[in-house]
Amino acid sequence: MTKLIEYEEATDEVRAVYDDIRATRQTDYINNFWKALANHPPTLQRTWQAIKEVMAGPGELDPLVRELIYIAVSVTNNCNYCISSHSAAARAKGMNDAMFGELMAIIGTANMTNSLANGYKIPVDEQFNQV
Repeated sequence: MTKLIEYEEATDEVRAVYDDIRATRQTDYINNFWKALANHPPTLQRTWQAIKEVMAGPGELDPLVRELIYIAVSVTNNCNYCISSHSAAARAKGMNDAMFGELMAIIGTANMTNSLANGYKIPVDEQFNQV
């Protein structure tokens, strides 16, 4: 198992990232994901900057929608850690049990139809090629 780097034992470089996570998220808690990445400070810094920009930065998608998308991708990629952490974040932003159930139904249906479309090698309809 990867060593988890606690704040007290972190280098100044890692502490700076931890401090930014705390300030951005308005919490004192640093979760295990960041503590594990702290074993390689460049990866910690790069990953935090990407997450901060995409999940906490300005944009057209509201914070709950962002979390729901993150959960969907995490379920599809079978990342239990990400499912758990982003489900907790989504619940903090307003997701309830009914929403979670609908989300799981959408994910399951999308994975099924994606597999069917790929398996049958269905050509994309011309009118769908506008994106």
